[in-house]
Amino acid sequence: MSSAGSPPPMHQPPSGPAPRQPLPPQPPYGAPRPQYSAQQYAASAYAPAAFTRQPGYPSVLAQPVYHAPSAPVAPAPAPGLPALAVPHRRGRVALYVGFGFLGFLLLALIGYFVVFLGPGASAIGFILAFIPLVIVFLVVRMIDRWEPEPKLLVFFAVAWGAIAAVGLSLLLDLVVTLVLGERPEALTAVVQAPLAEEFFKGVGIWLVYVVARRSIDGPVDGVVYGALVGAGFAFTENIQYFAISLIEGGEAQLTMTFVVRAILSPFAHAMFTALTGLAIGLAARRQVGAGSVLGYAAIGWIGAVLLHALWNGSATFGDFFLLYFLLQVPLFIGCILGVIALRREEARLTKARLGDYAAAGWFTPEEVNMLATGPGRKTGLAWAAQLRGDRRALMREFIKDATTLAIVRQRAITGRDPLAAHEEQALLARTRATRAALLAY
Repeated sequence: MSSAGSPPPMHQPPSGPAPRQPLPPQPPYGAPRPQYSAQQYAASAYAPAAFTRQPGYPSVLAQPVYHAPSAPVAPAPAPGLPALAVPHRRGRVALYVGFGFLGFLLLALIGYFVVFLGPGASAIGFILAFIPLVIVFLVVRMIDRWEPEPKLLVFFAVAWGAIAAVGLSLLLDLVVTLVLGERPEALTAVVQAPLAEEFFKGVGIWLVYVVARRSIDGPVDGVVYGALVGAGFAFTENIQYFAISLIEGGEAQLTMTFVVRAILSPFAHAMFTALTGLAIGLAARRQVGAGSVLGYAAIGWIGAVLLHALWNGSATFGDFFLLYFLLQVPLFIGCILGVIALRREEARLTKARLGDYAAAGWFTPEEVNMLATGPGRKTGLAWAAQLRGDRRALMREFIKDATTLAIVRQRAITGRDPLAAHEEQALLARTRATRAALLAY
Protein backbone atom coordinates (compact mmCIF):
# COMPACT_ATOMS: atom_id res chain seq x y z
CA MET A 1 0.00 0.00 0.00
CA SER A 2 1.08 3.53 -0.68
CA SER A 3 1.05 6.43 1.68
CA ALA A 4 -1.48 9.22 1.37
CA GLY A 5 0.80 11.61 -0.41
CA SER A 6 2.56 9.12 -2.63
CA PRO A 7 1.84 8.99 -6.37
CA PRO A 8 -0.37 6.22 -7.71
CA PRO A 9 1.17 3.05 -9.02
CA MET A 10 2.44 3.07 -12.55
CA HIS A 11 -0.05 0.42 -13.74
CA GLN A 12 -3.11 2.57 -12.84
CA PRO A 13 -4.27 5.33 -15.22
CA PRO A 14 -3.82 8.79 -13.83
CA SER A 15 -6.95 10.49 -12.66
CA GLY A 16 -8.20 13.77 -14.12
CA PRO A 17 -8.31 15.03 -17.71
CA ALA A 18 -5.89 13.71 -20.26
CA PRO A 19 -2.94 15.99 -20.93
CA ARG A 20 -3.33 18.11 -24.06
CA GLN A 21 -1.05 17.61 -27.01
CA PRO A 22 1.55 20.35 -27.23
CA LEU A 23 0.81 22.89 -29.91
CA PRO A 24 3.33 23.26 -32.66
CA PRO A 25 5.76 26.14 -32.25
CA GLN A 26 4.40 29.43 -33.50
CA PRO A 27 6.09 30.82 -36.59
CA PRO A 28 7.53 34.31 -36.46
CA TYR A 29 5.23 37.21 -37.02
CA GLY A 30 4.42 37.64 -40.68
CA ALA A 31 5.49 34.16 -41.70
CA PRO A 32 2.86 31.82 -43.30
CA ARG A 33 1.15 29.64 -40.76
CA PRO A 34 1.22 25.83 -41.30
CA GLN A 35 -2.08 24.10 -42.05
CA TYR A 36 -3.42 21.38 -39.75
CA SER A 37 -3.98 18.01 -41.29
CA ALA A 38 -7.45 16.40 -41.16
CA GLN A 39 -6.24 13.95 -38.53
CA GLN A 40 -4.84 16.72 -36.36
CA TYR A 41 -8.01 18.80 -36.67
CA ALA A 42 -10.24 15.82 -35.80
CA ALA A 43 -8.08 15.04 -32.74
CA SER A 44 -8.23 18.62 -31.52
CA ALA A 45 -10.36 19.21 -28.43
CA TYR A 46 -11.59 22.51 -29.96
CA ALA A 47 -13.27 20.88 -33.01
CA PRO A 48 -17.06 20.44 -32.57
CA ALA A 49 -18.21 16.85 -32.87
CA ALA A 50 -20.53 17.66 -35.81
CA PHE A 51 -17.52 18.72 -37.88
CA THR A 52 -15.49 15.63 -37.15
CA ARG A 53 -17.89 13.24 -38.94
CA GLN A 54 -16.64 11.77 -42.16
CA PRO A 55 -18.95 10.77 -45.04
CA GLY A 56 -19.53 7.05 -45.27
CA TYR A 57 -19.23 6.88 -49.01
CA PRO A 58 -16.19 7.25 -51.21
CA SER A 59 -17.75 9.16 -54.12
CA VAL A 60 -16.27 12.62 -54.62
CA LEU A 61 -19.54 13.73 -56.23
CA ALA A 62 -21.74 12.71 -53.29
CA GLN A 63 -22.97 15.42 -50.96
CA PRO A 64 -22.41 14.76 -47.25
CA VAL A 65 -25.55 14.84 -45.17
CA TYR A 66 -25.09 15.66 -41.50
CA HIS A 67 -28.80 15.72 -40.66
CA ALA A 68 -31.37 13.27 -42.06
CA PRO A 69 -34.80 13.90 -40.54
CA SER A 70 -37.26 11.02 -40.62
CA ALA A 71 -40.13 11.11 -43.10
CA PRO A 72 -43.40 12.43 -41.72
CA VAL A 73 -45.84 9.83 -40.52
CA ALA A 74 -48.55 9.16 -43.12
CA PRO A 75 -52.16 9.58 -42.04
CA ALA A 76 -54.59 6.69 -42.11
CA PRO A 77 -55.20 5.73 -45.75
CA ALA A 78 -58.53 6.82 -47.20
CA PRO A 79 -60.81 3.95 -48.19
CA GLY A 80 -60.67 3.14 -51.90
CA LEU A 81 -63.68 2.72 -54.15
CA PRO A 82 -65.52 -0.47 -53.27
CA ALA A 83 -65.45 -3.29 -55.78
CA LEU A 84 -68.60 -4.38 -57.53
CA ALA A 85 -70.20 -7.67 -56.72
CA VAL A 86 -68.48 -10.63 -58.36
CA PRO A 87 -70.70 -13.32 -59.92
CA HIS A 88 -70.44 -16.87 -58.73
CA ARG A 89 -67.30 -18.69 -59.79
CA ARG A 90 -69.28 -21.55 -61.31
CA GLY A 91 -70.67 -19.20 -63.95
CA ARG A 92 -67.19 -18.15 -65.07
CA VAL A 93 -66.00 -21.75 -65.17
CA ALA A 94 -69.02 -22.75 -67.27
CA LEU A 95 -68.30 -19.88 -69.66
CA TYR A 96 -64.69 -21.00 -70.11
CA VAL A 97 -65.85 -24.56 -70.70
CA GLY A 98 -68.18 -23.21 -73.36
CA PHE A 99 -65.29 -21.43 -75.06
CA GLY A 100 -63.34 -24.67 -75.03
CA PHE A 101 -66.25 -26.45 -76.71
CA LEU A 102 -66.43 -23.68 -79.31
CA GLY A 103 -62.70 -24.03 -79.99
CA PHE A 104 -63.10 -27.73 -80.72
CA LEU A 105 -66.03 -27.09 -83.07
CA LEU A 106 -64.10 -24.31 -84.79
CA LEU A 107 -61.36 -26.71 -85.82
CA ALA A 108 -63.93 -29.12 -87.22
CA LEU A 109 -65.68 -26.28 -89.07
CA ILE A 110 -62.44 -25.04 -90.62
CA GLY A 111 -61.70 -28.57 -91.78
CA TYR A 112 -65.15 -28.79 -93.36
CA PHE A 113 -64.70 -25.57 -95.35
CA VAL A 114 -61.18 -26.40 -96.49
CA VAL A 115 -62.05 -29.96 -97.59
CA PHE A 116 -65.42 -29.37 -99.26
CA LEU A 117 -65.09 -25.78 -100.51
CA GLY A 118 -61.36 -25.27 -100.84
CA PRO A 119 -59.13 -22.75 -99.08
CA GLY A 120 -59.31 -20.11 -101.84
CA ALA A 121 -63.10 -19.95 -102.11
CA SER A 122 -63.44 -20.13 -98.33
CA ALA A 123 -61.05 -17.19 -97.89
CA ILE A 124 -62.98 -15.05 -100.37
CA GLY A 125 -66.23 -16.01 -98.70
CA PHE A 126 -64.77 -15.09 -95.32
CA ILE A 127 -63.76 -11.61 -96.50
CA LEU A 128 -67.12 -10.88 -98.10
CA ALA A 129 -69.09 -12.30 -95.15
CA PHE A 130 -67.24 -10.00 -92.79
CA ILE A 131 -68.89 -6.91 -94.35
CA PRO A 132 -72.50 -7.65 -93.31
CA LEU A 133 -71.27 -8.90 -89.92
CA VAL A 134 -69.72 -5.50 -89.19
CA ILE A 135 -72.90 -3.71 -90.29
CA VAL A 136 -75.14 -5.81 -88.06
CA PHE A 137 -72.73 -5.66 -85.14
CA LEU A 138 -72.56 -1.84 -85.22
CA VAL A 139 -76.36 -1.56 -85.30
CA VAL A 140 -76.72 -3.99 -82.40
CA ARG A 141 -74.14 -2.07 -80.38
CA MET A 142 -76.18 1.09 -80.97
CA ILE A 143 -79.18 -0.69 -79.46
CA ASP A 144 -76.98 -1.85 -76.57
CA ARG A 145 -75.45 1.58 -75.98
CA TRP A 146 -77.91 2.50 -73.23
CA GLU A 147 -76.64 -0.26 -70.93
CA PRO A 148 -73.70 -2.07 -72.61
CA GLU A 149 -73.35 -5.80 -72.08
CA PRO A 150 -70.07 -7.37 -70.89
CA LYS A 151 -67.61 -7.76 -73.76
CA LEU A 152 -66.88 -11.39 -72.91
CA LEU A 153 -70.56 -12.32 -73.17
CA VAL A 154 -70.91 -10.36 -76.41
CA PHE A 155 -68.02 -12.32 -77.87
CA PHE A 156 -69.49 -15.59 -76.62
CA ALA A 157 -72.87 -14.84 -78.23
CA VAL A 158 -71.32 -14.06 -81.62
CA ALA A 159 -69.00 -17.08 -81.39
CA TRP A 160 -71.86 -19.39 -80.45
CA GLY A 161 -73.86 -18.35 -83.48
CA ALA A 162 -70.89 -18.48 -85.84
CA ILE A 163 -69.46 -21.80 -84.61
CA ALA A 164 -71.77 -23.90 -82.46
CA ALA A 165 -75.13 -23.12 -84.08
CA VAL A 166 -73.74 -23.63 -87.59
CA GLY A 167 -71.69 -26.69 -86.70
CA LEU A 168 -74.52 -28.43 -84.85
CA SER A 169 -76.98 -27.62 -87.64
CA LEU A 170 -74.63 -29.13 -90.21
CA LEU A 171 -74.14 -32.19 -88.02
CA LEU A 172 -77.89 -32.65 -87.62
CA ASP A 173 -78.39 -32.29 -91.37
CA LEU A 174 -75.76 -34.99 -91.94
CA VAL A 175 -77.46 -37.35 -89.48
CA VAL A 176 -80.91 -36.77 -91.03
CA THR A 177 -79.49 -37.37 -94.50
CA LEU A 178 -77.93 -40.66 -93.39
CA VAL A 179 -81.20 -41.78 -91.81
CA LEU A 180 -83.81 -40.47 -94.29
CA GLY A 181 -81.73 -40.03 -97.41
CA GLU A 182 -82.09 -37.09 -99.76
CA ARG A 183 -85.12 -34.83 -99.14
CA PRO A 184 -86.77 -32.23 -101.37
CA GLU A 185 -84.95 -28.93 -101.26
CA ALA A 186 -88.12 -27.05 -100.40
CA LEU A 187 -88.72 -29.29 -97.38
CA THR A 188 -85.18 -28.75 -96.16
CA ALA A 189 -85.28 -24.98 -96.65
CA VAL A 190 -88.76 -24.26 -95.29
CA VAL A 191 -89.08 -26.86 -92.53
CA GLN A 192 -85.82 -28.48 -91.42
CA ALA A 193 -83.52 -25.46 -91.59
CA PRO A 194 -85.76 -23.07 -89.59
CA LEU A 195 -86.48 -25.69 -86.92
CA ALA A 196 -82.89 -26.82 -86.41
CA GLU A 197 -81.09 -23.50 -86.86
CA GLU A 198 -83.39 -21.48 -84.61
CA PHE A 199 -83.21 -24.20 -81.96
CA PHE A 200 -79.42 -24.23 -81.78
CA LYS A 201 -79.27 -20.43 -81.90
CA GLY A 202 -81.79 -20.24 -79.07
CA VAL A 203 -79.65 -22.59 -77.00
CA GLY A 204 -76.89 -19.99 -77.08
CA ILE A 205 -79.15 -17.29 -75.61
CA TRP A 206 -80.38 -19.68 -72.96
CA LEU A 207 -76.78 -20.52 -72.01
CA VAL A 208 -76.00 -16.82 -71.56
CA TYR A 209 -79.02 -16.57 -69.28
CA VAL A 210 -77.93 -19.59 -67.24
CA VAL A 211 -74.25 -18.64 -66.98
CA ALA A 212 -74.70 -14.88 -66.45
CA ARG A 213 -78.30 -14.38 -65.38
CA ARG A 214 -77.55 -10.95 -63.93
CA SER A 215 -76.54 -9.71 -67.40
CA ILE A 216 -80.04 -10.16 -68.87
CA ASP A 217 -82.25 -7.67 -67.07
CA GLY A 218 -85.05 -7.29 -69.58
CA PRO A 219 -86.27 -7.61 -73.16
CA VAL A 220 -83.68 -5.21 -74.62
CA ASP A 221 -80.83 -7.38 -73.32
CA GLY A 222 -82.54 -10.47 -74.73
CA VAL A 223 -82.93 -8.81 -78.14
CA VAL A 224 -79.26 -7.80 -78.09
CA TYR A 225 -78.01 -11.32 -77.34
CA GLY A 226 -80.42 -12.87 -79.84
CA ALA A 227 -79.31 -10.49 -82.58
CA LEU A 228 -75.64 -11.15 -81.81
CA VAL A 229 -76.13 -14.92 -82.03
CA GLY A 230 -78.03 -14.46 -85.29
CA ALA A 231 -75.32 -12.20 -86.70
CA GLY A 232 -72.67 -14.80 -85.92
CA PHE A 233 -74.73 -17.54 -87.58
CA ALA A 234 -75.28 -15.43 -90.71
CA PHE A 235 -71.53 -14.74 -90.90
CA THR A 236 -70.56 -18.40 -91.18
CA GLU A 237 -73.52 -19.27 -93.39
CA ASN A 238 -72.58 -16.42 -95.74
CA ILE A 239 -69.05 -17.82 -96.04
CA GLN A 240 -70.57 -21.08 -97.28
CA TYR A 241 -73.03 -19.43 -99.67
CA PHE A 242 -70.45 -17.04 -101.13
CA ALA A 243 -67.90 -19.81 -101.63
CA ILE A 244 -70.43 -22.13 -103.32
CA SER A 245 -71.62 -19.29 -105.59
CA LEU A 246 -68.05 -18.56 -106.64
CA ILE A 247 -67.34 -22.23 -107.38
CA GLU A 248 -70.57 -22.91 -109.28
CA GLY A 249 -71.24 -19.62 -111.11
CA GLY A 250 -68.15 -17.50 -110.90
CA GLU A 251 -68.13 -13.78 -110.24
CA ALA A 252 -71.63 -13.13 -111.66
CA GLN A 253 -73.37 -15.56 -109.31
CA LEU A 254 -71.20 -14.48 -106.40
CA THR A 255 -72.21 -10.84 -107.00
CA MET A 256 -75.90 -11.75 -107.07
CA THR A 257 -75.62 -13.77 -103.86
CA PHE A 258 -73.74 -10.96 -102.16
CA VAL A 259 -76.42 -8.41 -103.10
CA VAL A 260 -79.24 -10.63 -101.81
CA ARG A 261 -77.61 -11.75 -98.55
CA ALA A 262 -75.28 -8.89 -97.61
CA ILE A 263 -77.14 -5.82 -98.89
CA LEU A 264 -80.84 -6.69 -99.02
CA SER A 265 -81.02 -8.95 -95.98
CA PRO A 266 -78.03 -8.57 -93.61
CA PHE A 267 -80.37 -8.45 -90.60
CA ALA A 268 -82.48 -11.52 -91.45
CA HIS A 269 -80.96 -14.01 -89.00
CA ALA A 270 -80.50 -11.31 -86.35
CA MET A 271 -84.19 -10.45 -86.64
CA PHE A 272 -85.29 -14.11 -86.39
CA THR A 273 -83.29 -14.99 -83.31
CA ALA A 274 -84.07 -11.66 -81.64
CA LEU A 275 -87.59 -13.00 -81.06
CA THR A 276 -86.20 -15.86 -78.97
CA GLY A 277 -84.03 -13.40 -77.07
CA LEU A 278 -87.03 -11.10 -76.53
CA ALA A 279 -88.96 -13.94 -74.90
CA ILE A 280 -86.02 -14.85 -72.63
CA GLY A 281 -85.60 -11.18 -71.69
CA LEU A 282 -89.28 -10.97 -70.72
CA ALA A 283 -88.80 -14.08 -68.59
CA ALA A 284 -85.84 -12.42 -66.84
CA ARG A 285 -87.93 -9.33 -66.10
CA ARG A 286 -90.63 -11.58 -64.56
CA GLN A 287 -88.13 -13.36 -62.26
CA VAL A 288 -88.41 -16.73 -64.01
CA GLY A 289 -85.87 -19.45 -63.16
CA ALA A 290 -83.48 -21.11 -65.58
CA GLY A 291 -85.85 -24.06 -66.05
CA SER A 292 -89.09 -22.13 -66.35
CA VAL A 293 -87.55 -19.75 -68.88
CA LEU A 294 -87.68 -22.59 -71.41
CA GLY A 295 -91.43 -22.07 -71.72
CA TYR A 296 -90.92 -18.43 -72.67
CA ALA A 297 -88.05 -19.39 -74.95
CA ALA A 298 -90.27 -21.91 -76.74
CA ILE A 299 -92.78 -19.18 -77.60
CA GLY A 300 -90.04 -16.96 -78.96
CA TRP A 301 -88.54 -19.91 -80.83
CA ILE A 302 -91.85 -20.58 -82.59
CA GLY A 303 -91.97 -16.97 -83.74
CA ALA A 304 -88.39 -17.17 -84.97
CA VAL A 305 -89.12 -20.40 -86.86
CA LEU A 306 -92.16 -18.87 -88.57
CA LEU A 307 -90.23 -15.80 -89.68
CA HIS A 308 -87.34 -17.94 -90.86
CA ALA A 309 -89.65 -20.25 -92.80
CA LEU A 310 -91.39 -17.26 -94.38
CA TRP A 311 -88.05 -15.84 -95.47
CA ASN A 312 -86.80 -19.12 -96.93
CA GLY A 313 -90.16 -19.70 -98.58
CA SER A 314 -90.04 -16.32 -100.30
CA ALA A 315 -86.59 -17.21 -101.63
CA THR A 316 -87.72 -20.68 -102.78
CA PHE A 317 -91.21 -20.03 -104.18
CA GLY A 318 -92.60 -17.16 -106.22
CA ASP A 319 -91.04 -13.79 -106.92
CA PHE A 320 -88.40 -13.12 -104.30
CA PHE A 321 -88.18 -9.36 -104.79
CA LEU A 322 -91.97 -8.91 -104.74
CA LEU A 323 -92.30 -10.88 -101.50
CA TYR A 324 -89.28 -9.08 -100.13
CA PHE A 325 -90.88 -5.65 -100.46
CA LEU A 326 -94.37 -6.83 -99.48
CA LEU A 327 -93.40 -8.93 -96.46
CA GLN A 328 -89.80 -8.59 -95.37
CA VAL A 329 -89.50 -4.82 -95.49
CA PRO A 330 -92.66 -4.24 -93.37
CA LEU A 331 -91.46 -6.88 -90.89
CA PHE A 332 -88.09 -5.20 -90.65
CA ILE A 333 -89.69 -1.80 -90.07
CA GLY A 334 -91.88 -3.38 -87.40
CA CYS A 335 -88.80 -4.76 -85.67
CA ILE A 336 -87.16 -1.33 -85.70
CA LEU A 337 -90.24 0.28 -84.16
CA GLY A 338 -90.38 -2.49 -81.56
CA VAL A 339 -86.74 -1.93 -80.56
CA ILE A 340 -87.38 1.82 -80.26
CA ALA A 341 -90.35 1.15 -77.99
CA LEU A 342 -88.27 -1.20 -75.83
CA ARG A 343 -85.49 1.38 -75.55
CA ARG A 344 -87.97 4.01 -74.41
CA GLU A 345 -89.35 1.64 -71.81
CA GLU A 346 -85.82 0.97 -70.56
CA ALA A 347 -85.16 4.73 -70.32
CA ARG A 348 -88.44 5.24 -68.43
CA LEU A 349 -87.50 2.51 -65.95
CA THR A 350 -84.03 4.00 -65.48
CA LYS A 351 -85.51 7.42 -64.76
CA ALA A 352 -87.99 5.97 -62.27
CA ARG A 353 -85.34 4.06 -60.32
CA LEU A 354 -82.90 7.00 -60.25
CA GLY A 355 -85.81 9.13 -59.08
CA ASP A 356 -85.94 6.94 -55.98
CA TYR A 357 -82.36 7.89 -55.19
CA ALA A 358 -83.05 11.56 -55.97
CA ALA A 359 -85.85 11.52 -53.41
CA ALA A 360 -83.32 10.19 -50.87
CA GLY A 361 -80.79 12.93 -51.73
CA TRP A 362 -78.26 10.97 -53.77
CA PHE A 363 -78.96 12.81 -57.05
CA THR A 364 -80.51 16.09 -58.01
CA PRO A 365 -83.56 16.13 -60.31
CA GLU A 366 -81.38 17.74 -62.99
CA GLU A 367 -78.89 14.89 -62.75
CA VAL A 368 -81.69 12.34 -63.14
CA ASN A 369 -82.82 14.03 -66.36
CA MET A 370 -79.24 14.09 -67.58
CA LEU A 371 -78.56 10.43 -66.76
CA ALA A 372 -81.86 8.89 -67.83
CA THR A 373 -82.59 10.57 -71.16
CA GLY A 374 -80.79 10.54 -74.49
CA PRO A 375 -80.74 14.34 -74.93
CA GLY A 376 -79.64 14.73 -71.32
CA ARG A 377 -76.67 12.44 -71.85
CA LYS A 378 -75.61 14.38 -74.94
CA THR A 379 -75.83 17.63 -73.00
CA GLY A 380 -73.82 16.15 -70.13
CA LEU A 381 -71.07 14.91 -72.43
CA ALA A 382 -70.89 18.27 -74.20
CA TRP A 383 -70.59 20.04 -70.81
CA ALA A 384 -67.89 17.61 -69.63
CA ALA A 385 -65.89 18.26 -72.81
CA GLN A 386 -65.62 21.95 -71.85
CA LEU A 387 -64.16 21.21 -68.43
CA ARG A 388 -60.43 21.38 -67.81
CA GLY A 389 -58.75 18.33 -69.30
CA ASP A 390 -61.85 17.18 -71.27
CA ARG A 391 -63.70 15.08 -68.67
CA ARG A 392 -65.98 13.19 -71.03
CA ALA A 393 -64.45 9.89 -69.88
CA LEU A 394 -65.55 10.70 -66.33
CA MET A 395 -69.02 11.62 -67.55
CA ARG A 396 -69.33 8.32 -69.43
CA GLU A 397 -68.32 6.49 -66.27
CA PHE A 398 -70.87 8.50 -64.28
CA ILE A 399 -73.62 7.62 -66.77
CA LYS A 400 -72.65 3.95 -66.86
CA ASP A 401 -72.55 3.55 -63.07
CA ALA A 402 -75.82 5.42 -62.62
CA THR A 403 -77.57 3.28 -65.25
CA THR A 404 -76.26 0.12 -63.63
CA LEU A 405 -77.41 1.46 -60.27
CA ALA A 406 -80.95 1.84 -61.60
CA ILE A 407 -80.90 -1.73 -62.91
CA VAL A 408 -79.53 -3.05 -59.61
CA ARG A 409 -82.33 -1.29 -57.73
CA GLN A 410 -84.87 -2.88 -60.05
CA ARG A 411 -83.35 -6.27 -59.26
CA ALA A 412 -83.50 -5.47 -55.55
CA ILE A 413 -87.17 -4.49 -55.83
CA THR A 414 -88.03 -7.75 -57.59
CA GLY A 415 -85.89 -9.71 -55.12
CA ARG A 416 -84.15 -11.85 -57.72
CA ASP A 417 -80.55 -10.78 -57.04
CA PRO A 418 -78.88 -11.68 -53.72
CA LEU A 419 -75.91 -9.42 -54.58
CA ALA A 420 -78.04 -6.33 -55.17
CA ALA A 421 -77.55 -4.78 -51.72
CA HIS A 422 -73.73 -4.99 -51.88
CA GLU A 423 -73.58 -3.73 -55.45
CA GLU A 424 -75.95 -0.86 -54.65
CA GLN A 425 -73.63 0.48 -51.93
CA ALA A 426 -70.59 0.11 -54.19
CA LEU A 427 -72.26 1.96 -57.07
CA LEU A 428 -73.46 4.76 -54.81
CA ALA A 429 -69.90 5.29 -53.59
CA ARG A 430 -68.59 5.21 -57.16
CA THR A 431 -71.10 7.75 -58.45
CA ARG A 432 -70.28 10.15 -55.61
CA ALA A 433 -66.54 9.85 -56.29
CA THR A 434 -67.03 10.37 -60.03
CA ARG A 435 -69.23 13.41 -59.44
CA ALA A 436 -66.54 14.88 -57.17
CA ALA A 437 -63.90 14.30 -59.85
CA LEU A 438 -66.10 15.97 -62.45
CA LEU A 439 -66.60 19.07 -60.31
CA ALA A 440 -63.00 19.28 -59.04
CA TYR A 441 -60.94 22.37 -59.92
